[in-house]
Amino acid sequence: MKDIVVELKKIIPFKDTTEIGDIVLIAAKEPQMLLYAHVDNIKRDSTRQDEWWHLDLTMLSIPLQKTTWTLRPPQMAGQELFTMGGEERFFQAIDLGNEDTSTVSSARQKKGAITGLKRVK
Repeated sequence: MKDIVVELKKIIPFKDTTEIGDIVLIAAKEPQMLLYAHVDNIKRDSTRQDEWWHLDLTMLSIPLQKTTWTLRPPQMAGQELFTMGGEERFFQAIDLGNEDTSTVSSARQKKGAITGLKRVK
C-alpha cells in the first residue's frame, strides 16, 4: 500500500488538510480500489478523549453512497495509513486550486516523470 501512495503523491496534487467541501481520494488494497468522495461535514467526536473526527462523505460512485468515517487528523491529512475491517486505507484531500495544469504537465515531461499510474504489486 505504501508503494501505491508514493505513486499517487507523484501525480496528484494533495492538500495538507481536509475541510468541508473537499474532494478526497480514497485508496484501498483489499478490495483493490481508488475512489473519490466529497466531504459533506466534519464533526468532533466528543465521546473520545483523543482527537477523532466524524467525516460525513458522499462516495462519488454510481449510485452515490453516503457514509460516515471516524478518523484522526493524521489519517485525514494522508500522513498515515489506517485500517478498516483489517484492510489498509489511504485518505487525502485533493488540491483543486488554480494551479496551471499545462505548467505541471510540461514540468513532469521535462523531468521524464510518468504521467499515468503504473501497476504496483
